[in-house]
Amino acid sequence: MKFAKTVFSIAGVFGVVALTPLYFLIGLAGRLMPPAVNHPELYYGFIGVALVWQCAYLAIGSDPGRFRPMMILAALAKFSFVGTLGVLYLQDRLGAAELAASGPDALFCVLFVVAFFKTAAAF
Repeated sequence: MKFAKTVFSIAGVFGVVALTPLYFLIGLAGRLMPPAVNHPELYYGFIGVALVWQCAYLAIGSDPGRFRPMMILAALAKFSFVGTLGVLYLQDRLGAAELAASGPDALFCVLFVVAFFKTAAAF
C-alpha cells in the first residue's frame, strides 16, 4: 500500500503544480505554439478536467485499498494523453519536443499499473 500511496500522492501534487499556472499562461501558450488559442473554452476546460483528475489521484493516494478500482481509470487517463501524442507524432503532426513533454505522464501510467498489481495482495 505504501508504494501506491506514494505514487498517487506524488502524481497528484506534481499535476497540481504543473497545471495550475496554465490558467494564467494562455497568452504565452499562443506565442510559444502559434496560432494563439482561439477556443479558450477548450483550453480552460482541459485544465479544469485535468485538475479534477489530480484530485482523484490524491484521493487514491489517501486510501489505495478503498480506491483500487480507480487505479485502472487513472492509468487509462494517463495513457489516453500519452497515446494521443504518440499517434500525432507518428503522423508527423507533433514534434519530438512536444512528445517528450508526455514523459512524466507515461511514467505515471506505468507506475499506476504497477501500483494496481502491488495492491492486489491487500484483498
